[in-house]
Amino acid sequence: MLAGVRPLGGHPAWAITVVLALALGLRLWGIRHGLPYVYNPDENAHFVPRAIGFFGHSYNPGYFINPPAFSYVLHAIFAVWFGGRQGVSGAFAADPSDVFALARVAVALSGVVSVWLLYVAGRRLLGRNVGLLAAALMAVAFLPVYYSRLALNDVPALVPLTLALVGAVGILRRGWRVDYLVAGAGVGFAVATKYTAGIALLPLLVATVARIREEGDARRSLRRVGAGVIAAATAFLLLNPYALLDLGTFLDDLTVQSTAAGEGGKLGLTEENGVAYYLWTVSWGLGWVPALAALGGAAVLLRSDRRAAALLLPGPILFLLFMGVQERFFGRWLLPAFPLLCILAAHGALLGAAALARLRPRHAAMATSAASAALLGQGLIYSTHNAVVLSRPDTRALTRAWLVEHVPAGTKIVVEPIAPDQWAQDPGRPSPATNNGNRWRKYPTSRRPPTYGPFRRRAPRSSEGVKLEDYERITTPALVSAYERDGWCYVVAGSTQWGRALAEPGEVPAALAYYRELTARSTVAYRASPYDDAQDHVAFNFDWSFDYYPLAYHRPGPEVIVYRLGGGRCAGG
Repeated sequence: MLAGVRPLGGHPAWAITVVLALALGLRLWGIRHGLPYVYNPDENAHFVPRAIGFFGHSYNPGYFINPPAFSYVLHAIFAVWFGGRQGVSGAFAADPSDVFALARVAVALSGVVSVWLLYVAGRRLLGRNVGLLAAALMAVAFLPVYYSRLALNDVPALVPLTLALVGAVGILRRGWRVDYLVAGAGVGFAVATKYTAGIALLPLLVATVARIREEGDARRSLRRVGAGVIAAATAFLLLNPYALLDLGTFLDDLTVQSTAAGEGGKLGLTEENGVAYYLWTVSWGLGWVPALAALGGAAVLLRSDRRAAALLLPGPILFLLFMGVQERFFGRWLLPAFPLLCILAAHGALLGAAALARLRPRHAAMATSAASAALLGQGLIYSTHNAVVLSRPDTRALTRAWLVEHVPAGTKIVVEPIAPDQWAQDPGRPSPATNNGNRWRKYPTSRRPPTYGPFRRRAPRSSEGVKLEDYERITTPALVSAYERDGWCYVVAGSTQWGRALAEPGEVPAALAYYRELTARSTVAYRASPYDDAQDHVAFNFDWSFDYYPLAYHRPGPEVIVYRLGGGRCAGG
């Protein structure tokens, strides 16, 4: 325990229980946002559909761009909860809300488990106060809380990653065989869940080298390292067996994944320096005070406990540099570094409290409380606000409700790729108004047709349309005349599309001309805003426009405008 710092939270069991309860409450609050429509394209396309697909097909995913461990876990959960293939298929066909909600709850619970494991790692490495405060920071920090409400693999990967950290700390502090086994298994499970969670290997390597140097018995240490390597390989193959059984596809998809991360940036991604982007991400995803406290904690550890510093520092630095050289960057990609950053931040904050306590011994408890509040305040405020935002109806849901009431079934409409294709259908009730089950005849503006559950199409589309990422690049003013000529009279536009064009106007001048033409030749039939104040506005950003971090947001979703064209076959409507 740091000198002059009072114990945090009273009895250890009660203190960590409160932290875990807080973590769970924040993660479950607003967890059904958007349903029955899943607006995050990765959540909609990857893990839940593949978990359901395993019921009727081989367990070989045939796809390794994302590792399959999380899909396998969801498959097992669905089998138990819904009673097997018929149960989950029936539930999904009636309404996918419960299936996706269950998957999200599983993610939220995994987030809570990672908070507890972080407490264990921090306590063993630097003391109970550090462990408890690090866990509290992970419990409230914005990025891990937000992504605990989506059925993605980012947060589940934190569980084995943090387990590996527990094992690495054990190797550093005592070197028992079980520590090598825990660390190795954690690394294997982490990589089988998310490839970038392989950062868990760095603390293990550092701890192993430190243990060999301390014991001076390389042979004994290497035997234990061998046991850890076997545990890692076994864990990886247990949750990703077809990486070996279908090795060719696995290697091909790894190449595709690395190429995708390094290919040109998306339209609207104005930051050219990935390292700068991720440093900015830390300032809001973890918090300004935690970022500064982590720097302070790292500086002191380099002087006072170099072994602990060697365990904690290389991971975030190397991960930041590796991810920063990619051409595409998203805040959630930084999550594997958060457990290490949280321990550094907690240590730094308590060092500051100890310094204040030495100056004012009578106010030691107040200093500790103030340091804790400063460390947790930003995350708690923004995570709570975000939960309230997600609990309100999405702008796309409001827009759809307006269309249902005012636009007859079978009407031709244009919907920019701001919502999944399923958005044009009623869950479990394919519309007889069109030949593909859609309520409206929807202009093809997205590439991936729905192929499962209550949104299965009755017939193939005549056109695949374009990828979401390329929409603004192929949009021209001539489209407006084509819409009017062919009777596509309603155009649903969203700020997550036009915002990309406004962010990089030089890249897509034709798209800006298209929006000017559309505005000039139509009337606004309906508008849904995510802001409570008409003066509020958040510029397009690949994180904030989709996770609703700024306090300006009142509800989730983009700004949506329904335009009514009045020329050509749309005249007189």
